[in-house]
Amino acid sequence: MRLRSLLAATSVAAIAVVAACGGGSDESSSGDQGFQEGGSGGGIMNANAPAPAPAIDGAQKGGTVDVWGTSGLQSMHPTEAYFTNTTSILSNMVTRSLTQYMWNDQKQAMELVPDLATDLGQHNADFTEWTFTIRDGIKWQDGSDVTMDDMVRGIKASFDNFAEGAFPNGAQYSKTYFKGGSWKGPFTDPSGDCNCISVDGRDITIQMSRPFPDMPFWGSFPAMGPLPKQAMGDVAAYGTNPWSTGPYKFQSFDPGTSRLVLVRNEFWDPNTDPGRHAYPDEWDFDVDRGDPTVLDRTLLEDQGDAQTTLSYDNIQQSSRDQAESSGRLLTGPAPCTIFWYMDTRAPEWQDVEVRKALGTAWNFDDEMLASGLAVGLTAVPGTMIMPPGLPGRKDPPFDVIGNGGQGTGDPQKAHDMLEQAGALNTPVSFMYDASDPNAVDRKNVIVKALSEAGFDPQPRAVPNADKEDELTQDPNAPVNLRYLGWCSDWPSGSSWFGPNFSSDGCCNYSYLSVPKIDQKIKEIESMPAEEQAPHWGDLDKEIMTDYYPVIIDYYTADAFLHGSKIGGMNNDEVRAMPTLGDIWIKQ
Repeated sequence: MRLRSLLAATSVAAIAVVAACGGGSDESSSGDQGFQEGGSGGGIMNANAPAPAPAIDGAQKGGTVDVWGTSGLQSMHPTEAYFTNTTSILSNMVTRSLTQYMWNDQKQAMELVPDLATDLGQHNADFTEWTFTIRDGIKWQDGSDVTMDDMVRGIKASFDNFAEGAFPNGAQYSKTYFKGGSWKGPFTDPSGDCNCISVDGRDITIQMSRPFPDMPFWGSFPAMGPLPKQAMGDVAAYGTNPWSTGPYKFQSFDPGTSRLVLVRNEFWDPNTDPGRHAYPDEWDFDVDRGDPTVLDRTLLEDQGDAQTTLSYDNIQQSSRDQAESSGRLLTGPAPCTIFWYMDTRAPEWQDVEVRKALGTAWNFDDEMLASGLAVGLTAVPGTMIMPPGLPGRKDPPFDVIGNGGQGTGDPQKAHDMLEQAGALNTPVSFMYDASDPNAVDRKNVIVKALSEAGFDPQPRAVPNADKEDELTQDPNAPVNLRYLGWCSDWPSGSSWFGPNFSSDGCCNYSYLSVPKIDQKIKEIESMPAEEQAPHWGDLDKEIMTDYYPVIIDYYTADAFLHGSKIGGMNNDEVRAMPTLGDIWIKQ
């Protein structure tokens, strides 16, 4: 899953290195597909969670919650939502899907539970067929029934998640795993079909093209929910006002300013919903506010509306001392890694030793400090693709470059590596947001370090973060180094290596294309879930050792401020967000 924005990532304050996800030792009961009952990061599964969701002790109804931030909102269309913030907002409050996450207070972690389905799905022996029984009594925001046709329509729409499709930034798991994945979807090819979905009464069955043990996790995404007939018209228009099946509905949304107002959906029935609460009357999102330092200061002053306000942007390092002493700083793990992707298609990056020279030259400490981060505090040094806590991650960690993912770099060693490879003055072109002082400072650190090592740094200014994000995802952009964050879609290497390092991965910004790696990814994904973990760790080491397509910049963690009247705010370590569905206001 894409991090909500590198703008947010570069102001993160990670104050603990703890597990982002994992598992215990006992298999859960029906529908667990071999995942574990213990652990965190969405590794906990409860197929029998009852509806309604248990009330939160002391929670009160009423009031308006304000949410402030600086990272903006990308697509709010449920079929395309694939950023941590948009997925969290939709899933917690607006759109319902086959499964969902809820906060388990006893285990202090997120738990996968049923949502529109009555359990976490039933599968055949090799995980190539999944059946979900859909609950009765689910209504749209106008009071009409959600039909099985609506369910089929929504799931089929997820086939349009590809570069030239209606939803180019959406997740591609349906195209990857569902039978008929070559179909371009109902928007791009309305006369076609995947021929992979059948309905029998309230049962919906999906045929897979290959084993997919992780289907219950994919089932939690907004794309795995219903769409009304109205959604088949203007895609952009529907994305500004998606119909609700959850406790809140859109009152207004301005994509240009990222201002979103949610109000109660009177047709949401909590007796059909095992995971959600609806304590506030209204939610007002203002998440494109500009200066994050001003945001921190206003929340720390805790006056007026700030008392009923929370932020899902991580605090600035300059706010750290006051935030920690305020008693209103929520901290916790986030399953995210920040990468610098080297474009392996480029002639200058064909020699892996040249790529490793770049990692050797990298000045991690000064780059992170320039970004407003504190090494080991607001950003956790790393050397492996998978972040701390992901099942199968190597322990002790391996380190291909030998610098521990920290330090100020070794320009002389990097220079010698380049000289030996006959690659002195290798161009390194990358973008930076000229409107962001931290990004400018980071650019200056990178230019200095690479120049000293014998590279030819070529920074390219872009006017704002939106333009940087657009160009980062453009395979033809005039750069050979891209900066992007990635978070686990769920607690398995399948949500890392397929999207990021397979030839057809949605988010393979190093453009690595190695048939042997593609085949290993498919083989591991086809294993029962409980057998996969060590193989992902081995693949992590192989990719970094033999190909080194990315520099591991750092791992993130969460540090969110909130006002003194905000209750029920815990850390959603699955999406690196607060637990929005549990928030209430102290009256």
